[in-house]
Amino acid sequence: MLRIFRLHRLKLLTMIAHLSGKLLEKNATHVIVDVAGVGYEVNIPLSTFYELGEEGDDVVLRIYTHVREDAIQLFGFNTSRERDLYLKVISVQGIGPKLGITVLSGIGVDELVKAVKGNDLARLTSIPGIGRKTAERLVIDLRDKVGELVVEGEKKAASAGAASADETFDDALSALINLGYQRNVAEKALSTAKSDVSDATVQKLLRRALQLLAK
Repeated sequence: MLRIFRLHRLKLLTMIAHLSGKLLEKNATHVIVDVAGVGYEVNIPLSTFYELGEEGDDVVLRIYTHVREDAIQLFGFNTSRERDLYLKVISVQGIGPKLGITVLSGIGVDELVKAVKGNDLARLTSIPGIGRKTAERLVIDLRDKVGELVVEGEKKAASAGAASADETFDDALSALINLGYQRNVAEKALSTAKSDVSDATVQKLLRRALQLLAK
């Protein structure tokens, strides 16, 4: 009976495609969404982090549920377009759910579409965890699949809550390290980014630092 209950519960969880609730906790790599008193931990790319509100705000996420024998993981996105591109990315051999999040964190949706369609291997291999062979597979496998993802104008980054300069820098540094960048490389990029942007927030620092790291 217990086994039947577990299988039924697993079946229900695999159907999660949408979460709507309160943003209980917000980090650059994951959030916790309170849905009717239940907190769901959801992994997110930086492209989604940029657009989220503050803790306590209402949040709506499109969800991909990844089921393994030992874990059930939720991956969330601000738009259906992000989720659709993510599903295409993880369909490529050698790219799992977590690396797929790293890809969307290391390059914007519009820029990824351009890189794939333009065979820009240099840009793709600048993403942590993506070597030349994987970049080539991305281009070959997705070039004919991203046509419907028409490039849109870049969205404005959501404004972040007030934080001290040190906290902002540390939060951005932690996010880059979690994405696979070496500490010294991340610190150098963030230091330059800090001098390039005004009213620095975590979102602004990360966006500028990733532009510098992509060069």
